[in-house]
Amino acid sequence: MRVIVFFDLPVLTLKNRRDYAHFRKYLIKSGFMMEQESVYSKLAPNSTVADSIIENVRKNKVDDGLIEALKVTEKQYNNIQFITGEKQHDVLDSDERLVIL
Repeated sequence: MRVIVFFDLPVLTLKNRRDYAHFRKYLIKSGFMMEQESVYSKLAPNSTVADSIIENVRKNKVDDGLIEALKVTEKQYNNIQFITGEKQHDVLDSDERLVIL
């Protein structure tokens, strides 16, 4: 499974910018990979873990803006069609690097 987080956060005030930076840093420290500027994804071994990842994102949400989360299977994720640009080949983003303890 993969959890994809989409967000659109305001950056008009100093507090908004701090909240944005804090949320983005949270995602990176939690193992999310940046797909696009406001789209991050993380691998999950199963739906239960994916649900807990989404719950942790919910706990670290900011007050303003829009944050959405989507669970997809690896098969669905691999069906992404690139309209413009190419897939980055220097990043290993498959479950090959997933270690379950």
